[in-house]
Amino acid sequence: MTDSATAETALKRLKETHQRLLDEIHKVIVGQDDVIEQLLVSLLARGHCLLTGIPGLGKTLLVKTVANALDLSFKRIQFTPDLMPADVVGSEIVDEDPETGKKAFRFSLGPIFANVVLADEINRTPPKTQASLLEAMEERQVTVSGTTRPLEQPFFVLATQNPIELEGTYPLPEAQLDRFLLNPVIDYLPIDEEIRMVSDTTGTPKDGVEVVLNGEDIQILQALTRELPASKNVVSYAVRLTAASRPTLADTDEWVKKRIKWGAGSRGSQALILAGKARALLSERPNVSCEDVRIMAKPALRHRVLTSFLAESEGISSDDVIDRLLEQVPESV
Repeated sequence: MTDSATAETALKRLKETHQRLLDEIHKVIVGQDDVIEQLLVSLLARGHCLLTGIPGLGKTLLVKTVANALDLSFKRIQFTPDLMPADVVGSEIVDEDPETGKKAFRFSLGPIFANVVLADEINRTPPKTQASLLEAMEERQVTVSGTTRPLEQPFFVLATQNPIELEGTYPLPEAQLDRFLLNPVIDYLPIDEEIRMVSDTTGTPKDGVEVVLNGEDIQILQALTRELPASKNVVSYAVRLTAASRPTLADTDEWVKKRIKWGAGSRGSQALILAGKARALLSERPNVSCEDVRIMAKPALRHRVLTSFLAESEGISSDDVIDRLLEQVPESV
């Protein structure tokens, strides 16, 4: 438990810095308010985030900007078809002492050893290399040559991916998708915001992004996020909403059964509550509400709900299915 004095100080600082953090991000990023909120929610909930969008919409720039606003070590991994697991986690190399001629193994740290790791275009690399992130994301450690090494804390994987329909992409395995707390989708800017973005980015460069929060602040806020209360009714709503996406259950809606190949598991329910708590904390509220769960439903569940061939043939996406679930599942029973 976080002691009351530390908690009060952290909450007071959050009130002061939340807007500052948004202002610093908006020095570089125009619009995309929902995506920025979801990214910050993921950070406070101690989760990883997978940003999806076509090339040229600022996914990588957004992640870089957030990392720059936090006083954390940052590494970027450009995922390519020839990237190997050792290029991510590191490897044992042989060093020779020039005086004695003796040889010894030394572990060379991979770019995964940082607070914020940008996995850029993660679905451009084959599944074997994608899987090298699994242990790091779940256990916050890596094991190489039988030796387990802890990662720096706090630790976030902020990945970007292109839509799977694009050439040269490898869909992420369901097991790895489930490790991401949220899956924000970056879309085209409205015309007026794109006009402002083009004007800003083709003129004189603005001042750089200033640091707003450090690692200790983030870890305290992460602890406070966990401690934020969620009523039995809110937890019940999150679980029932997630369970309604499972086509194997007898009481699942027939329309949904035909259009979902695989529903969200228990980690989806956990993601809804954790994301809801983080959103409530950012909104300076003392507890999570069903409204928080509803707003976080799409980013928390869209990558955990696999649509069927029928849905694909009808042009129905996982977001469409989640919209139907939100209409059908009552907040209380």
